[in-house]
Amino acid sequence: MLRMSFLQHLEELRSRIIKSLIGVGLAFGGSLLFSQQLWNVVVQPARGALRSLGYPENLTQIEPMEVFNIIWFKLPIVCAIFISCPWLLYQVWAFVSPGLYKKERRWAAPFILSGAGLFIVGGLFAYFVVFRFGLTFLLGLGRGNYVVPMVTITEYFDLFVNVVLGVGLVFEMPVIIFFLALLRIVTPGFLLNHSRYAILIIFIIAAVVTPTPDVFNLMLFALPMCLLFYVGIFASYLLVLHRENRRFPWKPTLTIVIGVLLLLAGAVYVAVVRYGFKLVPHWPFLTR
Repeated sequence: MLRMSFLQHLEELRSRIIKSLIGVGLAFGGSLLFSQQLWNVVVQPARGALRSLGYPENLTQIEPMEVFNIIWFKLPIVCAIFISCPWLLYQVWAFVSPGLYKKERRWAAPFILSGAGLFIVGGLFAYFVVFRFGLTFLLGLGRGNYVVPMVTITEYFDLFVNVVLGVGLVFEMPVIIFFLALLRIVTPGFLLNHSRYAILIIFIIAAVVTPTPDVFNLMLFALPMCLLFYVGIFASYLLVLHRENRRFPWKPTLTIVIGVLLLLAGAVYVAVVRYGFKLVPHWPFLTR
């Protein structure tokens, strides 16, 4: 293990922050070239929600600088964060890795790839599922009460960023748990023994982050978080097995998983062919 003084740690931290900002800046410049196309993607949930409720599909501009600030400044920044997340995670790993053993530094690639992948998957889950359902629910509250929604571009984009980035960060839970286990701060046994407290905290976070107060959207957000929590425990358990030179029984486990997936695929096939269901590119993905 390398030994560094306090000032060396500060210098290393400064260097990593500067490199992270440079990476985000380059991604921002690239995103700026496609601002209009990115906005067309971001505005789709609003257009879909307004269309389904029978309202015009347009957002409202109140201040002269709103469109410029959102489309050509804030939106490229958010996009740059998603694009540069592998680079940002590498800088985090590079800052921490000197305090790890040599054999533990080999986890760099899995840490970066899984962290970036989960962040992007979380953002996509928020975009295609959580945000669309939540927005339709919120805009539909005024129907029948003589209320017509007037959604401003600023309020819409702020809600969009809060939900997408919030869910993306929450999807980092397995990586955070694995990282804590790598540093020997927590163990899989400790996490399992206190899982009831973790689930309680997850539901509290879901209640705060979810944009709507209904139980359906709460469960839609909380259940994947609980699943990710146990995925993180499983990843930390694999780490412990690796440290103890033991192997996980992958063959029987994969056999069971593949069998379950085949049964689910068969059930979907029967529902489509025999009962007239159709596959659709949005939740619940199977409808008549």
